[in-house]
Amino acid sequence: MITTDFVPGSPCWLDLGAPDVRAAAAFYSAVFGWDYASMGEGEDMEGGVFRKDGKVVAGLGKLTEEGARPAWMIYYSVTDVDATTQAVERAGGTVRVTPTDLGDWGRMAQYSDPLHGQFAVWQPGTDKGVELVDRPGSLCWTELYTTDAAAAKEFYGGVLGWQFSDMQLPGGGGTYSLIAPAGLPPERMHGGLMELPKEHLALAHGRPYWHPVFAVTDCDAAVAKVTGNGGSVQMGPEDAEGVGRLAVCLDPANADFVVLTPTGS
Repeated sequence: MITTDFVPGSPCWLDLGAPDVRAAAAFYSAVFGWDYASMGEGEDMEGGVFRKDGKVVAGLGKLTEEGARPAWMIYYSVTDVDATTQAVERAGGTVRVTPTDLGDWGRMAQYSDPLHGQFAVWQPGTDKGVELVDRPGSLCWTELYTTDAAAAKEFYGGVLGWQFSDMQLPGGGGTYSLIAPAGLPPERMHGGLMELPKEHLALAHGRPYWHPVFAVTDCDAAVAKVTGNGGSVQMGPEDAEGVGRLAVCLDPANADFVVLTPTGS
């Protein structure tokens, strides 16, 4: 489960890079009941934050990188961004955004792993991260689709100290590797990774990518809101034994995310 104590290596923030901020704000507000507040002025709405029940659940910004696809960026908590950056480079990763101070809030950097999966880190200052997790309408899991699971585990284990445990998916669906921060028990697992062939990663032109999983009270109802507001469904809704009912979705700009009604909720 994801919590808001944000121990090192745990997910602590996420934001969406969207070509049309106003359209993205309207879509996610309709799907998850989020409230959007722009952090700028005027009509441009270059970026802001989403809240659920008054608590921050995610950020939203204008996609400005040339050639980049609309996507969610997931940030993991670290104690020292500069040391993490050095570890990324030693392990064969690439620094996309060098360590940057964001006032008193904290310090961030963005990277690509050696197979080009993009992720980010956050060294907290006064801002620790999102305020609501593991509840309906908020982040409850993170997931990496990669072309080489062994290489991904070696990289992220070295850089973020993650520990992994493998499980076999039913019906011969392959191996799924569960992720937890270093030294924490299995109930603190916060994500997973799965190896897929390049042809199954068309969204990122065959490259690995991370996406968020959002908890919802009713997966089918959430999917109806996705499709009813211009989004689409890649997979599902379907039941996953021991996990819950889920669907892989795309927003109108083709940024991917998952909706999940956890088992027992």
